[in-house]
Amino acid sequence: MHRALSIAVPAASTDRLLADLAPLDAVIALSVSRGASVKPPGDVIVAHVLNDGADEVLRRVEALCPQFSVATSEVSAILDPDAHDRVLRDVDEALWEEIAAGLRHQIRVTPNFLGLMALGGVLASVGMTTGGTPQVLAFVAASIISPGFEPIAKVALGLVLRQRVALKLGAQAALAGYAVFVLTAGLTFLLLRWTGAATADDFTGNAELGRLAHPTAAEVLFSAAGALAGAVIMSAYRRSVIAGALVALVLMPAAATVGIALTLGRPDLAAEGLERFGLDALLVVGLCSLVFGIKQVAVHRRRPLL
Repeated sequence: MHRALSIAVPAASTDRLLADLAPLDAVIALSVSRGASVKPPGDVIVAHVLNDGADEVLRRVEALCPQFSVATSEVSAILDPDAHDRVLRDVDEALWEEIAAGLRHQIRVTPNFLGLMALGGVLASVGMTTGGTPQVLAFVAASIISPGFEPIAKVALGLVLRQRVALKLGAQAALAGYAVFVLTAGLTFLLLRWTGAATADDFTGNAELGRLAHPTAAEVLFSAAGALAGAVIMSAYRRSVIAGALVALVLMPAAATVGIALTLGRPDLAAEGLERFGLDALLVVGLCSLVFGIKQVAVHRRRPLL
């Protein structure tokens, strides 16, 4: 996908900005509507831009315009015979502003966010008392349903871009979301025991519990690959497959273990679950910070406008 940038600027800045953007190879089409912007008052410039030049366009907007408002959107295809080769060579990179906006939408602590985390806790709790295919399906479903990766990734983004607000929002969403997840996992296990659908032995004797407490090097590598994939997915604007990264991690089973163990009065097992949760969360923060840091140095080279 390429970009369409709708840029509202004061009329006094329009000609200077147009002159600065027109020579850029990444700007395939450029148009202006004089006096079209009511709020803020001024002109509207629309630029069809390749991904590899979107950062430069925003950099010049910020440098040349004392006031501006920019809206970004995806363009499915750009058809321009003169720019055919440049379009074919375009890269798959998301703008910092798009990454931040996507994460901000996903991690807002709303009833929807908390509801999805709660439902994930229910599914993961069921998974921790079963085995085989039902267990795998439960963990995969919990990982797809729960927005559990994004709050931790937001912490990494805040660290790399030195944005305290992003760091704070990510930490708050992670704490609130996983607190609800742990609580519902514990309550679900109590319900399963009360109905006779599960016993304490189904949990304490579950093979997955042993793997959580004593992960092998291969299992840690598996989690690391998931965390790294999540960072690349976000920075490459492939948001529709982010659930795959969470499936590869063990955040969901580990968080469910904490809730179930607390209902059984087993702080030792809860500590083991929390330890594994902490390991995977650190992998997400560390590897996302690594990828975002590389992207900042090699690709974006600017602070976001947000």
